[in-house]
Amino acid sequence: MSHPDYRLNLRPLGTPRGASSLAGPRGVGASPGDKKSKSKTTRGKRKSIFETYLSKEDVSEGLKRGTLIQGVLRINPKKFHEAFIPSPDGDRDIFIDGVVARNRALNGDLVVVNLLPEEQWKVIKPESNDKETEGAYESDLPEELCGSHLLQQSLKGYNDSPDVIIEAQFDDSDSEDGHGNMQNALVDGVKKLSVCVHEKGKEDAGAPVTKDENTFMSQDTRALPEKSLQRSAKVVYILEKKHSRAATGFLKLLADKNSELFRKYALFSPSDHRVPRIYVPLKDCPQDFVTRPKDYANTLFICRIVDWKEDSNFALGQLAKSLGQAGEIEPETEGILTEYGVDFSDFSSEVLECLPQDLPWTIPPEEFSKRRDLRKDCVFTIDPSTARDLDDALSCKPVADGNFEVGVHIADVSYFVPEGSSLDKVAAERATSVYLVQKVVPMLPRLLCEELCSLNPMTDKLTFSVIWTLTPKGKILSEWFGQTVIRSCTKLSYEHAQSMIEGPTRKIPEEELPPVSPEHTSEEVHRAVLNLHHIAKELRQQRFVDGALRLDQLKLAFTLDHETGLPQGCHIYEYRDSNKLVEEFMLLANMAVARKIHCAFPERALLRRHPPPQTKMLNDLVEFCDQMGLPMDFSSAGALNKSLMETFGDDKYSLARKEVLTNMCSRPMQMALYFCSGVLQDQAQFRHYALNVPLYTHFTSPIRRFADVLVHRLLAATLGYRELPDVEPEALQKQADHCNDRRMASKRVQELSTSLFFAILVKESGPLESEAMVMGVLSQAFDVLVLRYGVQKRIYCNALPLQSYRFQKVGKKPELTLVWEPEDAEQGPAQQVVSIFSLVEVVLRAEATALKYSAILKRPGTEGLLDWQDKQGGGDLAEEQD
Repeated sequence: MSHPDYRLNLRPLGTPRGASSLAGPRGVGASPGDKKSKSKTTRGKRKSIFETYLSKEDVSEGLKRGTLIQGVLRINPKKFHEAFIPSPDGDRDIFIDGVVARNRALNGDLVVVNLLPEEQWKVIKPESNDKETEGAYESDLPEELCGSHLLQQSLKGYNDSPDVIIEAQFDDSDSEDGHGNMQNALVDGVKKLSVCVHEKGKEDAGAPVTKDENTFMSQDTRALPEKSLQRSAKVVYILEKKHSRAATGFLKLLADKNSELFRKYALFSPSDHRVPRIYVPLKDCPQDFVTRPKDYANTLFICRIVDWKEDSNFALGQLAKSLGQAGEIEPETEGILTEYGVDFSDFSSEVLECLPQDLPWTIPPEEFSKRRDLRKDCVFTIDPSTARDLDDALSCKPVADGNFEVGVHIADVSYFVPEGSSLDKVAAERATSVYLVQKVVPMLPRLLCEELCSLNPMTDKLTFSVIWTLTPKGKILSEWFGQTVIRSCTKLSYEHAQSMIEGPTRKIPEEELPPVSPEHTSEEVHRAVLNLHHIAKELRQQRFVDGALRLDQLKLAFTLDHETGLPQGCHIYEYRDSNKLVEEFMLLANMAVARKIHCAFPERALLRRHPPPQTKMLNDLVEFCDQMGLPMDFSSAGALNKSLMETFGDDKYSLARKEVLTNMCSRPMQMALYFCSGVLQDQAQFRHYALNVPLYTHFTSPIRRFADVLVHRLLAATLGYRELPDVEPEALQKQADHCNDRRMASKRVQELSTSLFFAILVKESGPLESEAMVMGVLSQAFDVLVLRYGVQKRIYCNALPLQSYRFQKVGKKPELTLVWEPEDAEQGPAQQVVSIFSLVEVVLRAEATALKYSAILKRPGTEGLLDWQDKQGGGDLAEEQD
């Protein structure tokens, strides 16, 4: 999957790219497969550039014997000639060098590779200070790890599980899984983590690029310590083309006007450097493109790859459509959605026919006899203020002995989505709603999302509930699962719930609260919120005592201009007690349902696992922390959480250091994954690392996640409401895999949407200033986390007004000494030492290229910088979801 930052650096048209260096003169030397266009000088078949793929039989045999390895291909967004697949043993990634070795596979594809002979493995020199030896990880923390659920801007499901909260974070981190955005650089033969911003074009943007010191072997490998070799391989087969084969980019004429190709094809140049250049037939192009190519220089197009022959450096494609002007929100957004295969088309009439036709719809009388009637109970929702798809509601009433009856009530979406129907099929295919900054692409038609299923106040709703008797300390005394009918008495926002928590004895004026149904009072709701808050605090504390981990990363929220839709401002989203309250009970329900369905159907439960961090990358992080003198314990999720909580104080510098280290810790984390319990033999692999629990699933957000709909059906079968769905474990695993793929894609899209809006904000409102903390030091550049905005950027020494700069290692710590040009003749040059965890001041400013911005260092001692912890101004989160 592509990196979120790639769109911020649209490459100037005409910059050479990796693949084209193989082709000789650009635009020539590669036939799009049209025999007549072959060069007259070559006789017979053109020489192949790429190897023919192995046969299915050979691949299957090789995988069985272990002579071939399969894995998902990740292409480094910063250096698109470098690609990696994870090593099956959790050791250092396997390296795939160059376009030819990648053999026409694209980012995210499931590929099969053959290891090269050892003498062709990559040599990593111990002094290689600037080099990344691990694949550019696009971090995927599980929400459960992160915790704040997507800021998304308007839907709340993101408070529910912590299916990782690194989700809405800027530089490609999900939150469930977390391989962050760092890349490793070696220091004295051990890895030093240098967190990089993966940004396309960064290195061709006039940045100094140090010589590549990771060279291929020219010496006898036996003389090298084992640690300095990285296994290298070539792609021999594509098992599954997971990349959409769609790209956004620009059209250009071919360079050689006299070639036969020039008369038939234009060249499509993708914005994402990891996609090859593509020949597109001129007949697909605008009519006046050949005569007026400059008119289209800033027009964004979508192109789909249809073929890529062995004898061609470039793929062959079809122009799908013109999107509009590059740098504008809607064309860029449509491009992002298309590249990631998100279906944003209107629902078909066939699908809409599956919905209730007699509106307004009311619950059929027979449903009341099958369900527990909770309509008289004080039940309410807590969501972002602009949310329209309300999946979950809560209730809490005191019972005898000082205990509480607490309910989590989830929209009964499966009632409206008949298995096997057209609606079921389209929801299964979409698998998730996709939250952009300015809107949502829903999984289900709006009639369901926003009306029939949404737990809107003061209307009868069908729900699936988990109800516990809990002690004030959160100990479960009993639990009940069942289908119910509720009538929410009010729709609270997180802000409303927060003001109730912060003012436990205050009578909140009615005008500050939403309407409450006449059967209940705002005081009753206030008491219930306070009781839930106290229990949630106990549950949370106990979870961390029991060894859970949370890696909260900075997440951006935007305020949008209501008329233009442009970002007016942004701020770091604050994750508060009201968010934590909802999250704790969603976790409790998800864990309870996981136990219930696994106990009933040990072979057919749809669960969610989170594997432990990658060993190699974790070991590198351990070494880094030792070098930096940080007393971090990485022995378990709980130990790591304790270290992060206890190592740092509350002063500004300590908090910034904690942000940086949290960011680094996200990198070795793996993705959380849906799976079918009957397909994994070893139950130890069912565990959720971040939550530190043996069984977990997703039950609480069926309006926006199809996995939850499947879990609802399993739970209904467990309770005897229906037959067990007729799905074999292997088929359920296939559905789980698809949910995983679409969830990944949706996270990437969310991050790219955030990146797009931030880049536009820098362009419209910049330059923006902030304090930043150094995360990694290279010989001619350093990486920073911009604290006010949560973005990572690389700052190049040669972009600053320096007299000179010097790189050295002090002990094992890398350090850059910058000597600034004096501002006037009377002053001497100012020196500034930059090392990891230095606090610096930076300016983010737009560049001429559409949506590209860079960071520069402020000269030490200049005035005018706001403290990064100052609250940002500017209204509510832009949560409008049309």
